[in-house]
Amino acid sequence: MSKNINEGLNYENKMGNRLEGKVAIVTGGGAGIGEAISKKFAKEGAKVIVAGLPEDPVEDVVKGIQEEGGTATPFKGDLSSLAIAQTCVELAVKQYGKLDILINNAGTFPETNMLPDFTEEAFDYLLKNNIKTTFAMSRAALPELQKTKGNIVTAGSESGVLGIAQNAPYGGTKGFNHAFTKGLAAEQAQNGVRCNIVAPGPIDTGWTHKETGPMDKQMEKMVTQGTLMGRRGTPEEVANVYLFLASYEASYVTGAIWPVDGGTLIAKGPAGDQAADSMKQQPKDDLNLEHSKDSHTSIRK
Repeated sequence: MSKNINEGLNYENKMGNRLEGKVAIVTGGGAGIGEAISKKFAKEGAKVIVAGLPEDPVEDVVKGIQEEGGTATPFKGDLSSLAIAQTCVELAVKQYGKLDILINNAGTFPETNMLPDFTEEAFDYLLKNNIKTTFAMSRAALPELQKTKGNIVTAGSESGVLGIAQNAPYGGTKGFNHAFTKGLAAEQAQNGVRCNIVAPGPIDTGWTHKETGPMDKQMEKMVTQGTLMGRRGTPEEVANVYLFLASYEASYVTGAIWPVDGGTLIAKGPAGDQAADSMKQQPKDDLNLEHSKDSHTSIRK
């Protein structure tokens, strides 16, 4: 008889201390996985700069954190600009005295198409949001992270490892982030800065639903069938891995790519159809997420 997966998870609605005294910037912090990371970090004691584009609901996320007893400050701007990225870092230092953690979560997933039909507009948007923002924020943050012996955790993807049909440009940008982060880890170890990647598979955000993202009905079905667990992951399940990598518990981890993909990287065929019922059940949301299905970095509005 299968048990509900929630029975085996110790999700308690309490403030923790794994990031007590730390200051973090979370880019793309207003929705989806970014909202979950922001709230998870604040719950674990970090002071968080919740950064996003002007249209992102970063104030809502900050308000939610503060209502739960956490500390957070909003920042709005186009972080692909070096000047604005620098302003974001300066806000963290001015507001909280230092910077310990940079989470390069910001990104976009604007279009799925075979390459001959993939628009130049969508490609340029991918380069700006998935690559240049990661470059600009990492460049701006490193002088402060070197002072605190801090760390960077950047959003990768299963598609950056495998390459996925109708998704080649997106996967290419994530492949850049993987190599870029490994390079940073190699050069910044001498400065005491760790750098790692979290590589999610299909997550239950606006990106993986046909109503709110670029996937059609067939792709939506395939992404869950292609996981060993037969379901999407939750934003909080991804945030849990970001928390580990950003914390001292990961003190011997750098230059690593951590998949959070329900086994997608090793699945063969529609493996999800064979998953146990307990595997297919999502754990309960412990973070009171309000914007998990929002998709603000999309050119298709």
